[in-house]
Amino acid sequence: MVTVSLRVPEELSARIPAEQRGPGLDRDAVRLLVSRGTEVSHHAFGELPRVLRSGDLLVVNTSETLAAAVDGRIGHGDVVVHFSTRGDDGRWAVELRDPDERGTTRARAGGSAGTEVRLPGGVRLVLEEPLSAGSERLWWARVGRVRGAGGAGLEERADNPGAVILGLMREHGRPIRYSYTERDQPLSVYRTVFALPSADGTGSAEMPSAARPFTVRMVTELVSRGVQFAPITLHTGVASAEAQEPPYPERFAVSEASARLINAVQAGDGRVVAVGTTAVRAVESAAGADGVVRAHEGWTDLVVTPERGVRVVDGLLTGLHEPQASHLLMLEAVAGRAAIDRSYEAALRGLYLWHEFGDVHLILPADNPHSAHCSSNRR
Repeated sequence: MVTVSLRVPEELSARIPAEQRGPGLDRDAVRLLVSRGTEVSHHAFGELPRVLRSGDLLVVNTSETLAAAVDGRIGHGDVVVHFSTRGDDGRWAVELRDPDERGTTRARAGGSAGTEVRLPGGVRLVLEEPLSAGSERLWWARVGRVRGAGGAGLEERADNPGAVILGLMREHGRPIRYSYTERDQPLSVYRTVFALPSADGTGSAEMPSAARPFTVRMVTELVSRGVQFAPITLHTGVASAEAQEPPYPERFAVSEASARLINAVQAGDGRVVAVGTTAVRAVESAAGADGVVRAHEGWTDLVVTPERGVRVVDGLLTGLHEPQASHLLMLEAVAGRAAIDRSYEAALRGLYLWHEFGDVHLILPADNPHSAHCSSNRR
């Protein structure tokens, strides 16, 4: 894994959002590390419109973050349920966590089929099977309701399990957060300026955080300088801080309008820059072997690796990932190992902040933006 020898000191974890670090600050009060090949430069995020150029295209994820953490009980013990992904069959993929003394959660030792979790409002979950073979962190769970007082009599299934859980989140949920953060935050802190409610109420378990520093003012300036935006949607699941696992299937959509815009920029002189690894996954999932993006909606299990390469994306704006994170394979696919190693060494020396409230990293090509699309990366 890239940069596996590096260690991120605990003090470099961003504990609160940028706008809470001092008076007069906004979300964009973070730093911007820019990589062009192995050349690294340091900027304020507010300089992004001058780093990009007219004709560039930012692909942004419009998924809205959900209040996906809900308190529950297993037997006589407390548990926190992280709702990850709603399946087509009405089940939910969930992670069970133990509450800790800091008001966050810690990893829990798996689960077992048949485990029942009691939730507020008479809702219950029954674990059925692990989400993926070889890992018992995430489970598919059936949703039901308690019928009688004191829990006497249980329905096998809720009439509309999707609506039941979404309502439960709205009434009793809170954003998922991990122990490196200082305190709970309102849901608005975990939603980006691009977030839009979906027609069926679904969204992301965890914030597509690369877009968090954008403000309306920043978007307006970028548009005024000729930078375009292509919205896509990918609903992110739970990506536990302790378990650096490969991504699992997630629901995504690329519209006809966005596909046309991406293809037009590819054919011209602009650069296609994904805002976040979720945007890379969605756009690359919608691209054929010829590199042409087509409108698509459904599930993707694509894992972008250096061996697979990228067919569409020229650049990537992303947060700083843990040295063991599978996301780094995607970064390596976009820029190459030497560039990612150099940039992460610079981020550590420069005391950049990690995680969803931290600083951001813009990866741009060192040469002609479309030379990569004519190389062996296009597979």
